[in-house]
Formats: sequence, structure tokens, C-alpha cells
Amino acid sequence: MSIQERPLRLGFPVKVMGRPDLKSNDTRRWQKGPHLKTSLEYVDAILDYLAQVGIDMYRLSSDLAPYATHPDLPQFHSMVAESDAELAAIGAKARALDMRLSFHPSQYVLLNSADPKLTAKSIWDLASQAEILDRMGMGPEAVLVTHVGGVYGNHEESRARWIEGWNACPEHVRKRLVLENDDIRFSAADVLWIHERTGVRLIFDHQHFWCLNPESLELRPTLEAFLRTWPDGVRPKIHFSSPRTELREVKRKVRSSERIAAADGRPGRGVTKGAVKATSRVKTVLLPPIWTGHADFTNPFEFATFMRIAEGLAFDVMMEGKAKDISLLKLRPDLLRFAPDVAARFGIFPAQAEQLEADERRLEAGVASDPEPDVDEGVTAPG
Repeated sequence: MSIQERPLRLGFPVKVMGRPDLKSNDTRRWQKGPHLKTSLEYVDAILDYLAQVGIDMYRLSSDLAPYATHPDLPQFHSMVAESDAELAAIGAKARALDMRLSFHPSQYVLLNSADPKLTAKSIWDLASQAEILDRMGMGPEAVLVTHVGGVYGNHEESRARWIEGWNACPEHVRKRLVLENDDIRFSAADVLWIHERTGVRLIFDHQHFWCLNPESLELRPTLEAFLRTWPDGVRPKIHFSSPRTELREVKRKVRSSERIAAADGRPGRGVTKGAVKATSRVKTVLLPPIWTGHADFTNPFEFATFMRIAEGLAFDVMMEGKAKDISLLKLRPDLLRFAPDVAARFGIFPAQAEQLEADERRLEAGVASDPEPDVDEGVTAPG
């Protein structure tokens, strides 16, 4: 099947919430001798699960090779090369399943750091993950997604310094590296500026586009510009997520003045979960949402609207809902119900409705929670 004929993919990152028994990487501390080979055994089981539920795009854990680039633990530095046969086997399995794989290195991997040592360490991290994909034998669709990084007090200088980091990367890294617009520092216009000077492929992040677009770019032309950065014959991919809308619950200490006010019958400031009493030491404050936060699930109406705006364009979609795989198990039948035209672009048709609805019903039994923030959510890069 050619790239033009193949339905668009939907994928998710790292943690498998629908199967809490499946681990995404070897999390043992260094004293226990963790290894990439162990992580690959976990990935093998994840690929089996993805094939079972019909998901064909997956973001590997950025900690797949534990301590492989830790400067003080040289005993781990050769684990990628030591795992050549296992990597080749996993790659062959992924290709047989037509599974698209990628990495999204952590927020501490920065090509524009003001500290040359941190930039050098970041390039080492990227080189290790690129080597993993190379040894897997994955094609050019298997990428390393990164952000520009910190501002460090000067937006223009920091943006330009990313280009210096790019130029310092070895060729096998530049072949895999792609750049994403972010939500608080570097906009779609910024990464397009970098692309013009480097040729780096770009990842369009829909939620980030709405959170940070000071240049007031229009959505469809911007998306098209991002997709054109990918060469012919290589399917681009984008990121999509819905923003959190629920109240945030934040624990705060109750000040003595608030306890006095409560004793006098005077209401305190702000909205709290329950009344603050004269004896209270801690209160739960209810705050509005932060729109950069990812929702657990994808709003099917938002996604269908976006996909109709993008009619005629071909790209895979990494869904970054915090509910991971189960957000896809919910989205697919929702698309079939509410937007069958969009569902069809992803190879989802009415003949699959019964199975998709059965998957959806299984979610009612409950799934594992994931309290950890995503790579690009709830964290800030230095600077």
C-alpha cells in the first residue's frame, strides 16, 4: 500500500493505560543493572497489544535505554550497541505491523542552551535515540521530536542558537530530528523561521498553535506550511490534544488572618472546596484551567472540526490526551458516531462499529491513572 493509499494513523505516547500490566521501559535504579534489552521485551508486549486493538502509531519512552548517556555511569554507555540484535528484531516486528514509532526526548534535551555543556549532553542524548531507531531499521517516518527550548532572556538569540545546536548534531541525528511549535515560548512562526535556515522538518501542534500565535497566523495555511517541510514519500505527523476544562484543585496553607476571618464569620478570598474554618490548617482552592494543559480525552467535535479544515491534507496524528491509549479507544467510536467522514480518513468504517463499541464498553470497568505530566505539559524548560 502506498503512502497516498494508506489511511491516516492515530497514535499515543508511552504509557499504556488500558493494560496497566504493560511497562514502557526498564525503570530499575542503576544499582539493579537496568538495560535496553529489558525495555525491548516490554515494547514487544506493547506492540502485541497495539496490534490487538488496532493502534498503529506509538511514541517510545525517552528512557528506553536507561542511563545510556549518564556521564557518571560509563558501564551503561554501550547498551545500545549491545542490543543490536534485539533492536533489529523489534524493528522488523514494527515494520511487519506497519507501526510508526517515534521518540520525544525530555524537556531537558536542549539544543539552544546557553550552557555549551548542556547542549553537548543533549546532542549525546539525541544521538543515542537516533541510533536506536537506526538499529531498528526504521524509515524516515520514525523521528525524534524536540522543541526550540528556553528563551534565556533573549528570544531572538535563543532562537538563532538552536540553529547552532542543529549544525553541531551528527548527520544521523539531523536525519531524524523534527521541531515542534510550543505553547509558551516559540510559536509556529518561530519554527518556520528556523526551518527556512536549516531544512528541519516541522511538527504542527494544534493546541500549542492556539496557545501561542502572536503573529495571528491562519490555521490551514500554517498547517500546510508545516506539512511542506516533509519530503515527498514521507508521511508528516502532527500533534493534537484538547485543553483541560475542569477546575484545578490546589492545596494551600490557611493563613492566620483567614482563620480569624472564619472565626468572625467573614468569607475568605477565592473559591474553595468546602468552607475554611477557624481550625483549618489547609484549604483546597478551586482555580480555573490552564489552557496549555492536556485533557484526559480528546473532544471529538474539536477534532472533527480540525480535520474538516484540513480536508485533502495527509498526515498522521499523535493524540496527546493524558488517557493515552484509552483516549483513542474512546475517540474512534465517537468519530464513527459524530463524524463518519473523518473516521473514514483513519480507516474507521461502520463495519467496525460493533467491535469499537465493545472496546469502549470495556473502559467502563476502569483503567489505571497517570499522575505524571506529559513531556511538554506541566513542565518548563530552563530559561
